[in-house]
Amino acid sequence: MVAGSFSHEIVSPVEAKRLWNALVKDGHNFLPKQLPEIFSSITILQGNGGAGTIKEIKFTPENKDFSYVKERVEELDDAKLVYRYSHIEGGLLGKQLVSAHYEFKYTPKPEGGSVSSSTFHYDTLPGVPEDQAKIDEVKQQSTALFKKVEAYLLANPTLYR
Repeated sequence: MVAGSFSHEIVSPVEAKRLWNALVKDGHNFLPKQLPEIFSSITILQGNGGAGTIKEIKFTPENKDFSYVKERVEELDDAKLVYRYSHIEGGLLGKQLVSAHYEFKYTPKPEGGSVSSSTFHYDTLPGVPEDQAKIDEVKQQSTALFKKVEAYLLANPTLYR
């Protein structure tokens, strides 16, 4: 078993609060509408969006690794723009991973725009080695998804204010 983590950071011209509102606060509506090639649906199964909320995210065949994941919100801090959640079912759990925990933080830049930081903590199943190529692929996919969201928000400057 390997306990690992990796981080990723993206600088954006979009304000932190707009990214927060689109991706975190309204992500269950926004992502399937704006990225239907990736997300089939995001359903809140339990809770009101805050800590303890359980969501089910269904993916299109575009995601070749898995078709769905259930996640539990661990923290949603509107003041600090920090969002933490854990996978509790689906995804790579039971296939390659024992656990998967994520943290996203959106930090305003003084001159405008923001820095989006993400950290992924995981424990692999016994015998599953750390896979740097997979880590790089996840970072590339995350960047591509983020850039699509960023482009949409830049093209629609009045949304998610």
